[in-house]
Amino acid sequence: MVKAAVLGASGGIGQPLSLLLKTCPLVDELALYDVVNTPGVAADLSHISSVAKISGFLPKDDGLKHALTGTDVVVIPAGIPRKPGMTRDDLFKVNAGIVRDLVKGIAEFAPKAFILIISNPVNSTVPIAAEVLKAAGVFDPQRLFGVTTLDVVRAETFTQEFSGQKNPSAVQIPVVGGHSGETIVPLFSKTAPSFQIPADKYDALVKRVQFGGDEVVKAKDGAGSATLSMAFAGFRFAESVIKAFKGEKGIVEPTFVYLPGVPGGEAIAKAAGVDFFSTHVELGSKGAEKAINVLEGVTEQEKKLLGACTEGLKGNIEKGINFIQNPPQK
Repeated sequence: MVKAAVLGASGGIGQPLSLLLKTCPLVDELALYDVVNTPGVAADLSHISSVAKISGFLPKDDGLKHALTGTDVVVIPAGIPRKPGMTRDDLFKVNAGIVRDLVKGIAEFAPKAFILIISNPVNSTVPIAAEVLKAAGVFDPQRLFGVTTLDVVRAETFTQEFSGQKNPSAVQIPVVGGHSGETIVPLFSKTAPSFQIPADKYDALVKRVQFGGDEVVKAKDGAGSATLSMAFAGFRFAESVIKAFKGEKGIVEPTFVYLPGVPGGEAIAKAAGVDFFSTHVELGSKGAEKAINVLEGVTEQEKKLLGACTEGLKGNIEKGINFIQNPPQK
C-alpha cells in the first residue's frame, strides 16, 4: 500500500499533479490538502476509474493531520505562482512561510514520509524544510528532496533537434546546481547517448534551460507560470521515488538534496562548495541512497557556469536557513 499526499492540491500545479497521481497504478490512496476548493477537486478526481482512493481536506477539522497521517510520499506544490516582473526572490517572502508551516505538519503527522518540494524558490525552501525537521528531531536527509526535474525535462526538449531522438526523454542530460536562473547548470558534455551542441548555439541553449520559466510567464501574459510542465516533472520524480520505495532497482534521478546526509554526497559538496545541491541520485527504499558525482571532467565552459551557480546558491541556502533560525518580525 502506498499513500501519497499533495499539499497545495487546488492550485495551478496541484490540480494536474493530483490528476497524474490519481491515474498512477502505484498509488493506492491519494490525499489532497489546500486552503480552498480541495473537496471539489477530490470529488472531481474521484470519478476517474483508477486504483487510488481519493480524499480532500481543508485546514478546518484537523485537515492537515488527516491528509498526512499514514502518508508515504508528500509532494508540496503549495505557494503563490510567479507573476511577470516577479523574481524568485519575491516569491520567497510568501512561500517560505507556507512551506515552513506545512513541513511542521509533516514533522508531526508523517515524520517518516518522503518529502518532495516543488514550492519555489526551491534553493531556499528545501533548506527551510531541513531546518524545520531538525528542530523537530526528525530530519532524515535521504527523505528530503527538492524537485528539479523540470530543468532536465526542458534540457531534453530544447536539445531534441541536436540529439535526433524521437522521444526527447530517451537522452540523459545531467542538470546540476539549483533550480533558478544561473544556479541551473546543464552539463551537455555529459549527455548519454552523446551529441554535439553547435558552438554558436551553446550560450543561447544554456540560457533557455536556465530561464525557460520566463517564456511561459510571458506567454501566459500575467495569467500564470509553468504549471502543466511542472506538474509533469513533479509526477515523473514522484513516480520514480514510489517505484524505488516499492523495490525497483537502478532508478537515478536529478534532485536537490542535503549532500552531507546522502552516501557519496560529501565529495560532491566539497567539489561544489555548498551542502545543498542538485545532482544525480540513485533512489531506493530508503530514499536517496547514493549521490552520483557528475562534476568530474566537465568542460571549461561548464566550470564557469558552476562558479556562477555556486555563488548564487550560497546566498539562497543561507537565506532559507536564516528564515528559520532568525524568523522575520511580524
